[in-house]
Amino acid sequence: MNVVTIREFDIYPDCLSHDAQSNLVDAVRSCLQTAPLFQPTTPRGKAMSVRMSAAGAFGWVSDRSGYRYEPRHPSGVDWPPIPDMLLDLWHRLAPDARDPECCLINWYADGAKMGMHQDKDEADFSQPVLSVSLGDDALFRMGNATRGGTTESVWLRSGDVVVMRNSARRAYHGIDRIKANSSTLLRDGGRINLTLRVVT
Repeated sequence: MNVVTIREFDIYPDCLSHDAQSNLVDAVRSCLQTAPLFQPTTPRGKAMSVRMSAAGAFGWVSDRSGYRYEPRHPSGVDWPPIPDMLLDLWHRLAPDARDPECCLINWYADGAKMGMHQDKDEADFSQPVLSVSLGDDALFRMGNATRGGTTESVWLRSGDVVVMRNSARRAYHGIDRIKANSSTLLRDGGRINLTLRVVT
């Protein structure tokens, strides 16, 4: 399998075929019927530009109470199970890792972005984070273990997968922008990002 490593971020271009991407979109839509997308806010009350949901034992939420994992959707329902095809992908690309406990579902409309951040709400940083891109292209920026310094960017396209492990696991990273209408996978455009992670 082809892999490109940048700053210890392992990027697998075209990891998922078009049919696999379409099947995964259907699986995500099924999850969202149980746990609909919601608009998270920062602890200061500012609305994020992405909408999100999750699958698995935990989902990540953000509101005035802070950033955290919760065992239930804000509506009170349990999160749906992580789709089997995502579990298969995890076992293929991270065979030595524990099973993921959360699949975060982020929806990016045109104009949405994600500021530079660390994934640091998990208990075990020895476990990787696996990220799947579906839909429109996204400019992915990779930084350092501390804020500032030089960064590198790469366009992630539909079907690309990124695995963050080792030093990349604690590195700042973000999505600077979405290239609207660069993919026909999603009927109304936009981007879905799925991130699998171990929480406990």
